[in-house]
Amino acid sequence: MTNQELINQLKSAHADILRYWSDNMVDNVNGGFLGERDCNEQIVSNAQKGAILNGRILWTYSKAANTFGNDSYRELAKRAFDYICKYFYDKKNGGFYWSLNADGSAADTKKQAYAESFVMYGLSEYYILTKDQRAIDLAYETYRLIEKHFRDQKFGGYTEACAADWSPSNDLRLSSKEMNLPKTMNTHLHILEAFTNLYRAKPSPELRQSIVHCINIFKDKIIDSQTGHFKLFFAMDWSVPEAFKAESYGHDIEGAWLIYEAAEVIGDEALMADIKPACRRLVDITLAEGFDGESISYEKINGKLDTDRHWWPQAETLVGLADTYRLTGDQKYLDYLYKVWNYIDTHLVDHQHGDWFWRVNKDGKAVYNDMKAGFWKCPYHNSRAMIEVINRLK
Repeated sequence: MTNQELINQLKSAHADILRYWSDNMVDNVNGGFLGERDCNEQIVSNAQKGAILNGRILWTYSKAANTFGNDSYRELAKRAFDYICKYFYDKKNGGFYWSLNADGSAADTKKQAYAESFVMYGLSEYYILTKDQRAIDLAYETYRLIEKHFRDQKFGGYTEACAADWSPSNDLRLSSKEMNLPKTMNTHLHILEAFTNLYRAKPSPELRQSIVHCINIFKDKIIDSQTGHFKLFFAMDWSVPEAFKAESYGHDIEGAWLIYEAAEVIGDEALMADIKPACRRLVDITLAEGFDGESISYEKINGKLDTDRHWWPQAETLVGLADTYRLTGDQKYLDYLYKVWNYIDTHLVDHQHGDWFWRVNKDGKAVYNDMKAGFWKCPYHNSRAMIEVINRLK
């Protein structure tokens, strides 16, 4: 296979992902997009609608329209934008609700930095597409709310969650699976991603400072200088729980390209040179520990390896490999890229119904009853991977 043949396959795969969401996830009753579709391709009628899902949908269709110029993508981006502004936006306190009921009424009104960032991410891409002043004004309003309410002025970085009125919250977790601690790698990664895209849309000196601050937090606090992995959960002073040791391979390889890209976008060559070795190490350590030659395992918790192949780490591996090949010219990363794409296309792409399965087991079999689309299963990681790899291979 040539690079051009791979590019053609990725373009087709991208179109298939968005076609699935266009055909199956538009809510023609309550507006916006449906909250969930189960493993049997059935709509879950009472499923809540999440800010993360809707922010990612807004970004996905805006980016697709920006990349491929498709009018139907533009229309669906507008649908997502209008729904977010009408239902998710907290008109009293600012920011965006965590979740809505199926009919659009508020369900959970907390403000989670992770979700606020993804809505801001979508708003900035929608502004790039449309130059709609409302989108960039709301994106910068959200940025300043994040800086005001989540920025830790004493120890640096950003905290996780607030109540609807921005008062302190006792439950800081993104999900029940996580530790209830005030800072996480995951939130910082996607704050940085959103800040970077907002800078693309409309740069400002204050935003540039925030991006530099966030990159330095990764360099100094989050990347483990001994293991090369990300540390995942932190107290306010950046201390790490002793009883918990984990490696998240998908986040390691995703972070490698997102951090370096952030330094590139702001044009800070000194910072690029400073962070490049750690980013390269994140990729190489993932390949050394979690890669079997064609796909990566999910994670390792306290020494126990989860060998399931989830959709999003495979997608991020594609981008991480393409980016490392771009920066190094080392053929092995391109060879691995071809193998990972072949694995995805063979085992994770649902060629019958569309989109990708959530995960397969170590034998490549989709044996789980995971939702097909929903609160956390979005057209973001995989559609973004198609675009990012295409851009790098060009």
